[in-house]
Amino acid sequence: MRFAGIDIGSRTIELVIVDQAGGIVENFQADTGFDPMAEAHRLMEGVAYDGIMATGYGRNLFEISFEAPTVTEIKAHAHGARRLFPEAGAVLDIGGQDSKAIALFPDGRVKKFEMNDRCAAGTGKFLEIMARTLGFGIEDFGREALLAENVLKISSMCTVFAESEVTSLIARGQNRRDIARGLHESVIRRAAGMINRISQAGDIVFTGGVAKNPCMRTLLGQTLGRNILTPEDPQLVGAFGAALLAGERR
Repeated sequence: MRFAGIDIGSRTIELVIVDQAGGIVENFQADTGFDPMAEAHRLMEGVAYDGIMATGYGRNLFEISFEAPTVTEIKAHAHGARRLFPEAGAVLDIGGQDSKAIALFPDGRVKKFEMNDRCAAGTGKFLEIMARTLGFGIEDFGREALLAENVLKISSMCTVFAESEVTSLIARGQNRRDIARGLHESVIRRAAGMINRISQAGDIVFTGGVAKNPCMRTLLGQTLGRNILTPEDPQLVGAFGAALLAGERR
């Protein structure tokens, strides 16, 4: 038997298919776009599975459209991360529009969590806007930040005010890499604060699209002094967890 998990996020949709043993056999990804249900339907076309579970911000709409069960992003990411890394004590998920810090019990259940979902500060969207303001591609942003020789402190985490602050620093002739490093450190301070409020020890699984950023991974480990575990494709973890839960539901 095969089970599917679909994570309908603000920026992308991930579909993961697992076998009866919980191993990933297929995965698909698409931009969420302006009609996420149409994109979800397109991803699922021709894909064989015996049960599906949805997670992500669009899960409730998916439940109505496809009459499928749903699970919260917190539980899906915790379940997927713990299957990948049984030793993990916490999960940090930073996606396009929100971030989540999740502490785990020794048996993998969610112990407590904290979310930032009220503004773009500290999320992938924030980094994307700042990269564009500095003239970097989002794929290069983290690598360029790691090459900084100095760190410029960014005082504002509000996306609008930070963009204005960055523009002013550029106008004053400050090095773009130094500004980029300062922006990354401002995001890490927020993320580290979230983790420290819910978990003080153990390995941390870093999930979500922002986990692909090498500067974010490096600074997170340095700031927290803890081992950071990053999946091969950190954007699949929520859908993977949902697929595993779909199988367990049977």
